[in-house]
Amino acid sequence: MVEEKAKSLPMELGEKRGVENNGFVQNEALDDEETDTSSQEEMPKTCNVDVDPTAVEEPLKPYAGMPKEVLLKFSSQARYRVTREILFWLIITAAVLLVCATITIIALSPKCLDWWQASPIYRIYPRSFKDSNMDGNGDLKGIQEKLDHITYLNIKTIWITSFYKSPLKDLGYGAEDFYDIDPMFGSMSDFENLVAAIHDRGLKVIMDLIPNHTSDKHQWFQLSRNQTGKYTDYYIWQDCTQAAGSITPPNNWVSIFGNSSWQFDDVRKQCYFHQFGKEQPDLNFRSLAVQQEIHDIIKFWLGKGIDGFSFSAVKYLLEATHLRDEPQVNKSQSQESITAYSQLYHDYTTTQVGMHDIIRSFRQTMNQFSNEPGRYRFMGSGDDEKEDIEATMMYYGTTFIQEADFPFNFNLINMQNLSGNSIFEAVNLWMKNMPAGKWPNWVVGSPNAARISSRIGKEYVNVINMLLLTLPGTPVTYYGEEIGMENIASENVSEGCINSGPVVVTFPEKSPMQWDGKVNAGFTEGNSSWLPVNSDYQSVNVEIQMTGSNSTLNLYRELTLLRNNELPIHRGWMCYIWNDSNVFVYVRELDGLDRGFMMVLNFGQESTIDLKAIIPNLPSEAIIRLSTNFSNAGKAVNTKLIKTEVGEGLVLEYKTAKPVHTMEAFQGNCFVAEKACYSSAFNLLYVNC
Repeated sequence: MVEEKAKSLPMELGEKRGVENNGFVQNEALDDEETDTSSQEEMPKTCNVDVDPTAVEEPLKPYAGMPKEVLLKFSSQARYRVTREILFWLIITAAVLLVCATITIIALSPKCLDWWQASPIYRIYPRSFKDSNMDGNGDLKGIQEKLDHITYLNIKTIWITSFYKSPLKDLGYGAEDFYDIDPMFGSMSDFENLVAAIHDRGLKVIMDLIPNHTSDKHQWFQLSRNQTGKYTDYYIWQDCTQAAGSITPPNNWVSIFGNSSWQFDDVRKQCYFHQFGKEQPDLNFRSLAVQQEIHDIIKFWLGKGIDGFSFSAVKYLLEATHLRDEPQVNKSQSQESITAYSQLYHDYTTTQVGMHDIIRSFRQTMNQFSNEPGRYRFMGSGDDEKEDIEATMMYYGTTFIQEADFPFNFNLINMQNLSGNSIFEAVNLWMKNMPAGKWPNWVVGSPNAARISSRIGKEYVNVINMLLLTLPGTPVTYYGEEIGMENIASENVSEGCINSGPVVVTFPEKSPMQWDGKVNAGFTEGNSSWLPVNSDYQSVNVEIQMTGSNSTLNLYRELTLLRNNELPIHRGWMCYIWNDSNVFVYVRELDGLDRGFMMVLNFGQESTIDLKAIIPNLPSEAIIRLSTNFSNAGKAVNTKLIKTEVGEGLVLEYKTAKPVHTMEAFQGNCFVAEKACYSSAFNLLYVNC
């Protein structure tokens, strides 16, 4: 009986065989069935083992390296299938939400300020900035040597005035060759190295272009006076009579520099027209060939890496073809005695029909180079219309037709006298006439104007810089104004100012940049500079002011930091609060931000003002964020009693739940160029407030 059980046991094991983990051996069962029966006889005899027939087989679990067939058995189970589907739909939902959030943020975000809006512009006259080769003249290499000064000022845009090859009449604004650098300033290689160095520092550079005229040394003029091919009509030529050594011009048009704007040419035996000096003949912009030449010049310099242009003297591009006499200001004045530009109304020689079309064509050419991200090419226009603010605003273009990004604003230079009221009038004139959606700018110094300290007084330099850097828009600083440089007086001969001949006049000059207290103010290591440095250079220079606790330079730097870091000053609302003969007060605010900045600037005599009476919701106390007197920074002041000394400026910071621009009483006094609102919950800007 025992023997029979032992014999039957192998059979039971074969019938109730357990599942074996045979790895990747897929057809083992089939192979067993096909095994030759003779081999079975040769196999060793099976051992007899006692097995409990009631034992439960352990279920198969997932294991590493399992074959596809086994994997599919597990993947079809509910617990794995449901988990997989849940994860799939969670990922899809998250992706959709992320896309929707991104689209929403983009749609609601305000336009980012472009580089020409975000930074002040620092204007350099290269001949007076830094001499690198000891010849007494500043040059392009000198600018490159001093780029660290620009970054120290927290400025990211440099504007270099004309450096074309030129006889250097009228500050070099009559080019002899638009495609070359004047040897005084260096070579084309020097220029390329300068642009590369500027861009390496994350800075931008713009340059002047004066398309209205050339030098009489220009090749085009030489070919035109000889009536060579297409160049014959590149300039404006008219017949004029010459008798007994005197010339009778075609009409009474007068040059900006005085006397007739017509000059007889002995070679061509005709008169050519010049709005400026007789060495600067006007190009004929009614010639399409001339217009194409300027487009080619624009492309050449943009191809060299320039980030933008300031187009100057563009209002003179066209003249009336009928050549009629311009109206006299004083109609009783004899025509023969008219020699000054101010004695005529210039109805036929400025801002003629078609002039803006030419400027817009320049813009279109520049746009061809603005397609790359971050490489927008800036365009400014430098014409000062003075009394005609509407004519100035036309350079902005229209809603549908782009022209200049902005015409440079010289209102703060053109003021006849300084007071809180005159500052307000200059600022308000621009803001109330500027087209909606356009960007303002402010210029307080230029090659053609006296320095701030000489024009309005040393005591007002700091407060003017505070005004410049806290107004909305792009501030423009002329080199040296950041340290409060003054003019030097120089005796100069003005050519042809009076009928009887040249006269000697004295007018302000901008001396070379004062870098330190060494000989020649650190401007040159040569024996002399092209203009003498100011005698105050040992006390007014960059080096000494960098270490000065209350210096003009360090205040300027703190103001640029404030402008860059504080959104209300960077791009917020501006509201006028108060102005009188002494002070000008305005606020800068941003929707969604619970704090604001108030500027109290003194342009007259000592003054005390009750701001709480003007704005009842104003907190009773404010903190002085910046002051022209550094020792006052951080102090708390009573808003009912704000006292300022002569030329003192205060930047007050305060908390508020009701911004001024939302108050009905100030609705007509508030302006914003690029509107934005701040969300404290998400720490971002959005448009729809």
